Amino acid sequence: MKDYDVIVIGAGVSGCAIARELAKEKRRIAVLEAKSDVCEGTSKANSGIVHAGYDAVPGTLKAKLNVRGNEMMEELSEKLDFPFRRNGSLVLCFEEDGMPGLEELYRRGIENGVKELKLLSPEEVWAMEPAVSRNIVGALYAPTGGIVCPFGLNIALAENAAENGVEFYRDHKVTAIVEQRPVWTENPPAKDGRMYQVQVDGEIFEAPIVINAAGVYADEIHNMICEEKIRIVPRRGEYRLMDKNCGDLVNSTIFQQPSKMGKGILVTPTVHGNLLVGPTAEDIPDKQDVDTTAEGLAKVLNLGSNSVDALDGRQTITSFAGLRAHLVHEDPAEKSDFLIEEAAEHPGFIDVAGIESPGLTSAPAIGEYVAQIVENIYPAERKADFIDTRKGIPSMALATEEEREVLIRENPAFANVICRCELVTEGEILSAIHRLVGATTLDGVKRRTRAGMGRCQAGFCSPKTLEILSRELHLDPAQITKEGTGSEILVGKNKDTAPGEGGTWKRTQEPVGKEALHE
Repeated sequence: MKDYDVIVIGAGVSGCAIARELAKEKRRIAVLEAKSDVCEGTSKANSGIVHAGYDAVPGTLKAKLNVRGNEMMEELSEKLDFPFRRNGSLVLCFEEDGMPGLEELYRRGIENGVKELKLLSPEEVWAMEPAVSRNIVGALYAPTGGIVCPFGLNIALAENAAENGVEFYRDHKVTAIVEQRPVWTENPPAKDGRMYQVQVDGEIFEAPIVINAAGVYADEIHNMICEEKIRIVPRRGEYRLMDKNCGDLVNSTIFQQPSKMGKGILVTPTVHGNLLVGPTAEDIPDKQDVDTTAEGLAKVLNLGSNSVDALDGRQTITSFAGLRAHLVHEDPAEKSDFLIEEAAEHPGFIDVAGIESPGLTSAPAIGEYVAQIVENIYPAERKADFIDTRKGIPSMALATEEEREVLIRENPAFANVICRCELVTEGEILSAIHRLVGATTLDGVKRRTRAGMGRCQAGFCSPKTLEILSRELHLDPAQITKEGTGSEILVGKNKDTAPGEGGTWKRTQEPVGKEALHE
């Protein structure tokens, strides 16, 4: 049995933000992740938008944590070295009878504490964004809106948490939770001395505090322990990612007026210079179904073209789908909100569920909020030596000539280009593998370095990256996967060979695994 003070279930952006915040105090913390890497669920496939906070209903947790998370993002990006840009956002209105709805968004934003909101005329919009449709009648402008690399944020939080003592267990799917009430002689670690045994196959992890941050599976974790059940429906959103040659078509994030299914189709630049269009919003039964559809991708382009006339579907370099954790409220009159609270009748068991949009924006604030809940249950001494900064992987694509020369002198592997499209070198891939909570899969390398995210979509660099992973992890090439067990790239050699002899590996006939966001 492995004993901890806190167990966090889920290594998405919320789970990692919580773990990092809890690591500021003297606690033993474990993060259990069912998949092969951090940022492999909802957090990997989203818009990368830092929402300003005008959409959430005033008084809800969504409103409070959205605005706070937005305020935190810039400083956090500087400390943890991940890409973020405050590019502003526009919500477009296309009909005069829609203007009252736009004005209501403005009033909500003011009540939520969003700064510098403005209602703009069409002429003011076109002066800012010439590519925006001539069919608009007005827009809401939020200068505090931004864009972020979702992988960069999630991985930075995980690495910094690990540097401060948090232990990450990947490929650890929780199968059961057993609640116990041992007799404590003094100083019980939770309100009434309860302990939770979290079972993962043959392993048992025990702690007085368990935090359920399992994304679309948060209902399954909650229902293992709680009498009052919850239900999460995966809401699939499909996206098109376009080439960098049209990445400057717009500078701001362009929204359409939101509906009950979400914020509509958006058009936005990404922090890496691409153009992103999407998502659709479709409730589906399968929590692993991230396939794209011809109908969905056509809808993305058609509706996106309502906002920006010049969208060219031929510039799409990849498409992908992500799942949002939509918490179902049986009473339609209930407000749709995040579920972040200690479960009734189960002291020390904390739900962080239904974290759909604006979950990415809210993540840093969710970390703060949950840490305060934990502090109220299980106080701990503040660390004097907490490390609040982290340095990301050097990027040869972004480095100056002088910086490149220094990197190559220190490690010649930085001169060996592996991914031509994104100019990613062997030195960067080695760093991705050997860092804390390092990459073990092709997708893990991709999310940390962008190797495979360019025009050819890993056609050139995958074999080279696989070879590096095999060598550095001391694994047979056939054991290297795209995104964990079941997504092996190689199926065997093309001829029988004795150990140590030659032979050419055969790749699988079809692409393996689901596509993640290629920003």
